[in-house]
Amino acid sequence: MLRLVPLAAGWLLPVGPAVPRLSPARAWPLPYSGFLPGRAAAGSAGGGWRPVLKTPKGTRDHPPAHTVLRDRLLAAVVTCFKRHGAAAIDTPVLELRETLMGKYGEEAKLIYELQDQGGELLALRYDLTVPFARYLAMNKITNMKRYHIAKVYRRDNPATTRGRYREFYQCDFDIAGQFDPMIPDAECLKIVHEILSDLQLGDFVIKVNDRRILNGIFAVCGIPESKFITTCCTVDKLDKVPWEEVRSEMVGEKGLSPEAADHIGEYVQLHGGLELIEQLLQDPKLSQNKLAKEGLGDMKLLFEYLTLFGITGKISFDLSLARGLDYYTGVIFEAVLLQQENEHVEEPVSVGSVAGGGRYDGLVGMFDPKGRKVPCVGVSIGIERIFSILEQRMKASGEKVRTTETQVLVATPHKHLLAARLKLISELWGAGIKAEMLYKKDPKLLKQLQYCEDTGIPLAAIVGEQELADGVVKLRDVATRVEVDIPREKLVDEIRRRLEP
Repeated sequence: MLRLVPLAAGWLLPVGPAVPRLSPARAWPLPYSGFLPGRAAAGSAGGGWRPVLKTPKGTRDHPPAHTVLRDRLLAAVVTCFKRHGAAAIDTPVLELRETLMGKYGEEAKLIYELQDQGGELLALRYDLTVPFARYLAMNKITNMKRYHIAKVYRRDNPATTRGRYREFYQCDFDIAGQFDPMIPDAECLKIVHEILSDLQLGDFVIKVNDRRILNGIFAVCGIPESKFITTCCTVDKLDKVPWEEVRSEMVGEKGLSPEAADHIGEYVQLHGGLELIEQLLQDPKLSQNKLAKEGLGDMKLLFEYLTLFGITGKISFDLSLARGLDYYTGVIFEAVLLQQENEHVEEPVSVGSVAGGGRYDGLVGMFDPKGRKVPCVGVSIGIERIFSILEQRMKASGEKVRTTETQVLVATPHKHLLAARLKLISELWGAGIKAEMLYKKDPKLLKQLQYCEDTGIPLAAIVGEQELADGVVKLRDVATRVEVDIPREKLVDEIRRRLEP
């Protein structure tokens, strides 16, 4: 019998007839063991050890009802992406560590790094954007509209009540290629508007800004270029903490002068629309800065296109929006749900940002051996956060979700008719009908019909001794309980007719 003997704090030594004697230096670390002391294993006679049954922190299992709901969400997102002409790709969940490092700024500390694997230092992908840029450079692709839906991994402190996890899905749409300014960018914003409107999540706003405008602001406020990115990361916290805390970090941790921080504050607390863009274009300092002038000019053009799309009512030009990732070079945007109003939920569901993205014109060039750039713009839909809202709504309303798509239950009312059920269900499967039967030789008819009601199966095909003799099948509408005899050769057509939308 295997025993685990505690040694120094945090270590276990396995002892038993099947285990060679180990020195304390070769003992197992407690976290690696996966066992808790003092818990008897199921069925063991004298106590012992058993594995800890839990998912790792920041991850979760999805039962069938949740999976159905998530699949509906993903289907809605994919439908929108396809409507805009995107092709699907997939990339490995593993990337070379060097591929990911140096692309995310301060967020790089959240990358899951792996031990040496056959001579390669690897990491779990942090997002789907950097792998896409690597894919473009590796395959020498200069023009592509793609979508990608897959799991990503972040070594974050998870806030699962707000839909934040260490393992979660991202739904990305990106346009790569050299095009006229702001046309692809406007389409990305239109896609966000379409998806959030289609999902009926409540009121939302899409904040837009431009990294060039921010960098121009930093320049006219006297910030050295070497501190642009780190200052940007601090400004990005304005949606979570008040300006006083952001200012304190700028001065206390980032080394900015109080005067420079105050000057930045005069700009980054502004938000509005086309009128604010016009105002800033006339700003005596910003109008003299090349980067800011370019960014404001493109922002004005973007608003013209968004006006043609009819969505400016949901768009806010917000100078506090920074998005902390290093690779953004131009327009950036983020969609935020406003207060949830739901009669079934006592407290509003707060999930923050549910979509974000922007332009990253330099990322592909970082991977290309010759540094050739491929301009890109894209958006990522925060499907897990959206799911957390719909999950709470479903729970509060008591809505029951069908977890299977079974259309017909094949049933028998008498004993010794298993062969008849097997033959009929095989015919239905062969015709493409989604069918089930109970796995008992002689189930009671009432139990079979109750199964239909419990699982939402709309039809029951009942075949008894009389039906076999007459060459018919009794087709029962489970909801109305009306039964009709259908000739066996016409059963498939009748089932299809009844199931037509």
